[in-house]
Amino acid sequence: MNRHHKIFLTLVIYFFAVMVMCVHQASAQANSYFNMSESKFENLSSFPKWTGVISRFSDQQDIDDSDCGNIRYHPCSIKEWKAMLEELKGQPFEEQINEVNNWSNKHPYIVDQLNWGMNDYWETPYEFMEISGDCEDYAISKYYSLRALGITDDRLRIIIVQDLNLGGIIHAILGVYDDDDNLLILDNQSKHVTSALKIYHYRPIYGVNESNWWTYHPRM
Repeated sequence: MNRHHKIFLTLVIYFFAVMVMCVHQASAQANSYFNMSESKFENLSSFPKWTGVISRFSDQQDIDDSDCGNIRYHPCSIKEWKAMLEELKGQPFEEQINEVNNWSNKHPYIVDQLNWGMNDYWETPYEFMEISGDCEDYAISKYYSLRALGITDDRLRIIIVQDLNLGGIIHAILGVYDDDDNLLILDNQSKHVTSALKIYHYRPIYGVNESNWWTYHPRM
């Protein structure tokens, strides 16, 4: 075999290897971790941070908005939030979720150690509006915004995931099922609402709403 034939054969082998690698990567990306089955449970007692949010938010909503700015965690931005939601009522579903995602994501990211002196505190929307928060606080504020727009809780999940792009660090997002039962993701790390099946770097661990919680496992 002469030198030119060797070079040609080497190039053929190289390009074949690259093509196989690309096909393998495309195949891996075709399988989102959200392509899983859910197992549903009713008892929320294992999630005290979440049930604490539910209880505190119920109490905070009883405070008259005329007292805004005078009571801790009852900021006057509540009025702006409610006005935004009032404008969104009756609008198309896609517009509602996009506007809610944008509104929440405009708040600065503040870690719990700075706000609360602890590693993990789940905030109510009113607490979030006053002092901002971290990933689960964005998800919670979006959850209650969509509930206020009439979206039922069975279509919503606050989902705890592993972010595989960041070494498996724990992250929180909001999942919303549309009218065709497609799961859409609202994420403080993204400007855009995205189909869950187009996300490949999150592995869901569990999801919660006001009534139930879910675990996730591969489809059989």
